[in-house]
Amino acid sequence: MTLIKSISGIRGTIGGAPGSALTPLDIVKFTYAYCETLPSRKPVPNGEKYKIVVGKDARLSGEMVENLVVGTLISCGVDVVKCGFASTPTTEMAVTFAGADGGIILTASHNPRQWNALKLLNDKGEFLTAAEGQAILDLAETENFSFSEVDQLGTVEEEDFTDRHLDAVLALPSVDVEAIKAAKFTVVVDAINSVGGIIMPRLLKRLGVRCIELNCNPTGNFAHNPEPLPANLTDLSATVVREKADLGVSVDPDVDRLAFIMENGEPFVEEYTLVSVADYLCSLAEKEGKPIATVSNLSSTRALRDVTEKHGGKYYAAAVGEVNVTTKMHEVGALIGGEGNGGVIYPALHTGRDAMVGVALFLSNLAHKKMTVSELKKTYPQYAIAKNRIDLSDTALIDRILDQMKKTFEKEDVNTIDGVKISFEKERKWVHLRRSNTEPIIRIYAEAPTLDVAEALASEVIGIARKIIG
Repeated sequence: MTLIKSISGIRGTIGGAPGSALTPLDIVKFTYAYCETLPSRKPVPNGEKYKIVVGKDARLSGEMVENLVVGTLISCGVDVVKCGFASTPTTEMAVTFAGADGGIILTASHNPRQWNALKLLNDKGEFLTAAEGQAILDLAETENFSFSEVDQLGTVEEEDFTDRHLDAVLALPSVDVEAIKAAKFTVVVDAINSVGGIIMPRLLKRLGVRCIELNCNPTGNFAHNPEPLPANLTDLSATVVREKADLGVSVDPDVDRLAFIMENGEPFVEEYTLVSVADYLCSLAEKEGKPIATVSNLSSTRALRDVTEKHGGKYYAAAVGEVNVTTKMHEVGALIGGEGNGGVIYPALHTGRDAMVGVALFLSNLAHKKMTVSELKKTYPQYAIAKNRIDLSDTALIDRILDQMKKTFEKEDVNTIDGVKISFEKERKWVHLRRSNTEPIIRIYAEAPTLDVAEALASEVIGIARKIIG
């Protein structure tokens, strides 16, 4: 596996030869390059040092990677605030809590246990822009390093920001703590033996929820494939049914993605995590006469647009990628946004995907509606997404295929901000083709009111692509 470099950081497997894994040398180079970009962000007054927050999930390589990152930061004359085990959203919020100049999150998110990564934050606790990320990638390749003198080395302090994060979630006016407590919910949490096992049960207990813990010991030995997809959540589903729980909650290793299991053991569907939370917030805003705007990426379900417009709001689409979604959210002053992979972004808390605020808002909605989760699901527009890909031997074919799609479907609603998305308004269906950032692949997502229709649409565009490939 080749080391994957992107504008949001670097990731790879631990162990292996340089160029085929995330090595200690890679970690030092990219941490150094990140430090070198700090002066371009804002001046440090009175000779003070820059301050960077570092948090990690519980994967096995975390301590090793943390030691290398922290040591490099110190050698660059940067003061470090170590958060220890911390979710990605906790680390993002810690940047502002600590008044830091940036942050580094050590997590490979939903990737398996042998992976790790460095995810880089700005002084607002948000992911870097494309230009900032590219500058770091370029600088890391120069290998022209210069470290601080001994009397200018940085320092290290440690602080756990978990409770401050939860305090902020519970203080949100839209989180109805008393209604949740009165509902006396029982919730099963599958935290994949990572940091979700620390923060999620703590949140639920503060909400007065009976919490049944599944894989909540943060050992880094993931109990199953860590991506929160239905095929990986069979134990959670069985436990929800056996315990007669109201809800099952699954999070990925760094707790920025969120998926629910309904009381009957069936998936709520990851795409509908954001839809349900947005519907609740839009209803509150509508009652108060406040403007409503929502944002998701082009590959996310149309149901978000439907519920937004139901409440008199305006829906906006962004290119795939969290930084693209948050940029659009800032631009339009969005109430809520996120991605169809279970990523909820609520700017009233912070501008990053956050499973804790997602759970708190979902339970608030459920407590108000006084219905089961499966009954709640039926109140939303029903769509199904078919996910496919085309593997190519020549990346030059990608542009030819995308150009042909634009020509073939020119009479439909075509969006080209990220690949090609074709919307068929009358049939309430769409198909989105976009290139992979790391492989010679075109990803093809199609959505329609039924899975059969979505798969038929995907097959149609795949057939057009096959003719070009030959």
